[in-house]
Amino acid sequence: MNIIETDERTIAVENASYRWGFLYLSFGLLAIVAYRGLLRDEAAWDLMLLIVTAGGICTLLQSRQKVLSRGWAIKSVTATVVAILLAIVAVLTLR
Repeated sequence: MNIIETDERTIAVENASYRWGFLYLSFGLLAIVAYRGLLRDEAAWDLMLLIVTAGGICTLLQSRQKVLSRGWAIKSVTATVVAILLAIVAVLTLR
């Protein structure tokens, strides 16, 4: 008897669950970083490195498999520039 254990639906559900898990983990770590920095006055670069590295790994894999859209580069550069500007403003105002 030939039983199919996985199909397209199973793979789609698994991928969606991984996405939700990754988002939960990423935003949870960001909340912990903010808590440590703002309320406990601690540096949390180790946790930020985890977040950035995880995103970099996902982007690298998608880039090698050529699944990134054409507008991806523009959106990525725009988000990076906005993040840098917000970081500069935060550093200047919290001095």
